Amino acid sequence: MLSRPNILKRKLQRHPHQPRARLEVAFRIASSLLAIGLLAGEEACRSPVQAQADARPHFAPDSFWYKPIPRDAPLNANSAAYVQEFLRQLHAYYGTVGINATSFSSPVYTVGPGTKLQPVTQWDCHKSGYTDPGLVQQWGAVPIPDDAQPAGGSDAEMTIYQPSADRLWEFWQLRRVGGSWQACWGGGMQNVSQNPGIWSTHYGASATGLPYAAGQVTLAELESGAINHVMGIALVDTERASVLSWPANRSDGYNPNNAPNRIPEGLRFRLDPSVNVDSLNLHPVAKIIAKAAQTYGFVVWDKAGSISLRFENPAPAMKNGASNPYTPLFNGTPSYKALAGVPWDKLQFLPVNYGQP
Repeated sequence: MLSRPNILKRKLQRHPHQPRARLEVAFRIASSLLAIGLLAGEEACRSPVQAQADARPHFAPDSFWYKPIPRDAPLNANSAAYVQEFLRQLHAYYGTVGINATSFSSPVYTVGPGTKLQPVTQWDCHKSGYTDPGLVQQWGAVPIPDDAQPAGGSDAEMTIYQPSADRLWEFWQLRRVGGSWQACWGGGMQNVSQNPGIWSTHYGASATGLPYAAGQVTLAELESGAINHVMGIALVDTERASVLSWPANRSDGYNPNNAPNRIPEGLRFRLDPSVNVDSLNLHPVAKIIAKAAQTYGFVVWDKAGSISLRFENPAPAMKNGASNPYTPLFNGTPSYKALAGVPWDKLQFLPVNYGQP
């Protein structure tokens, strides 16, 4: 069956801690109530960023996304070689780990039960003559806000989350034609709060079947100073598609010349937890990323034109004329310089299929 195809043209450059079980149910109830407006009085006092964060998607409490990596976790036998490969790509492609916030970063629209339902049809962006019957069913009635806009860039991603229905929709190469929505690929997920945070079979917008909403860095996390989940990261050169690691369930890796030590998609890695991050001369955003990298680490979830992280797209938080929430967070530092100084040579790669149930 068609996955997000391995023959995709290489994309353009694309520059929580597990919730306690006792609190998880209460948190979900509060999130759903907020989404349907029963907490409207409280929401009126919240910033757009806070209001959006209160109802962002949360997957199953035991999902790998929310599990800290033990300090004594075993390392991949090839960890040292993978670190050198990461550094090779870092220096070969722009010399930095990029941050995608407006382009190649999926906006997440959290909607209530009264949002108008609209069909999204599949358009054949690859000219393959194939229409996936599963997408026809999953996209038959999607609650898309009137002011919704996909991300900038050629991938044009967008995510819709409806807490009251416990459903999530993800779109890749989304567009509006004659007032109707069309997307090339993606998926629709039911029972989000019970899902391990992995799309079934070949659905979802990323190359690996990992939802963008799970691994993006959110504005609320940056404002609070802590990221309590695994972060998704894109590399430029990855191992061939037939070699992958859980939690990925597919790959668009490409290594036709069998170059050694290419990193498989789905592989997880972290920053050495013994590094004293507070002693480093880092931008505040970089310190937040580095500390999360020590505790939860990264998962390779896609390819890109540079090594890059996805930060929450601010479009939903900037409705009604709100200012760009990243302005005070970066405080004049260009996003491509924000992660300068992170000791990427101190990475540690975990074994293949690390954490697989």
